Amino acid sequence: MKALLVERDKLKHNLRIINNIISKKDNKRKRIKIIAVVKGNGYGLGLVQYSKFLIDNGINMLAVATVEEAIELRNGGIKTDILMMSSTAVKEDIENLIENEIILTIGSKEAGDAVEEIAKKQGKKVRVHIKIDTGFGRYGFIYTEKEKMIEAIKRWKNIKIEGTFSHLSLAFFGNGKEAQTQFNRFMQCIETLNASKIETGILHICNSSAFLRFENMHLDAVRIGSALLGRLSIPNTWGFKRVGYLKSNVAEIKILPKGYNIGYSNAFVTKKETKVAIIPCGYADGFNVIVDKDMFRKRDKLRYIIRDIKNAFKKQQIKVTINGEKCLVLGRLGMFHVTVDITNKNVEIGDEAIFEVSPMLVDSKITREYI
Repeated sequence: MKALLVERDKLKHNLRIINNIISKKDNKRKRIKIIAVVKGNGYGLGLVQYSKFLIDNGINMLAVATVEEAIELRNGGIKTDILMMSSTAVKEDIENLIENEIILTIGSKEAGDAVEEIAKKQGKKVRVHIKIDTGFGRYGFIYTEKEKMIEAIKRWKNIKIEGTFSHLSLAFFGNGKEAQTQFNRFMQCIETLNASKIETGILHICNSSAFLRFENMHLDAVRIGSALLGRLSIPNTWGFKRVGYLKSNVAEIKILPKGYNIGYSNAFVTKKETKVAIIPCGYADGFNVIVDKDMFRKRDKLRYIIRDIKNAFKKQQIKVTINGEKCLVLGRLGMFHVTVDITNKNVEIGDEAIFEVSPMLVDSKITREYI
């Protein structure tokens, strides 16, 4: 049976690294808060399972990206603070979030007015974080429109601001100049809000990459997601361990004669008699799935072309691990199956096969097993 295996000891190891970094900086100041980001089905580790693990290991605030994730956590018995990071002016969504005691994000006058209207009708004081767009172009009050932001906030009587944050567009690459510019814009907005006697609550701007690269930007809280899985967008010099791998089992073994086709498109033909194992796991399960190119500047296109040319001259090999040995995938991957070369290897039907995957790309229907 297929399952994504999640190693508890590796998760604890990564959390210790993060806590150690925080502890070294804290010294005489108030401890920096970890906001654990569990969006995308807990980065593929199973939203509720993963969140409960984090809470059991000292995390007391979670963050999600969608209404559905927030509600699923509450339905799963999670009672800790949950921040919905995406601002919305959709009243039905706001009502659901308020009903489930989720901390809302307000990133526009329209969103704030909608929250205020619903909060007033329900006679509630709604907990929120204010989002400031410092150059990402997505959710948030635009940083240059400080007066409009202040004017909107001062009209809200049923909203309690518990935090203010922004999001960096380039924390994982470059010399940090762009990130510093965004950080400065954010702090200027905070100064203006405070000067207008607006409480800004806890301040946070760092994601995992920014947390590890820019110590001066830690502020009151940091939002940690990918670092907990040890899957960084920057060189791993801290000793983080990658968490999560996909397992399946050998379903069939056969010996194919020389000159025999394997898989779709007749892309592979055996050069000699070959012993193969068929394993029920394929790209629909998340194996060898690659996120498509998503940058379209001329220099990005040129970089893609150069990379593709280099790859054309490399021998591309996809491997699966069985009984501690690497086995080569033969032919094209199937949607739910692969065929691997086990010639001269001690492999039997039922043996466990290990697939290196990104947990986020593993089908959510596949069981998550914490080991």
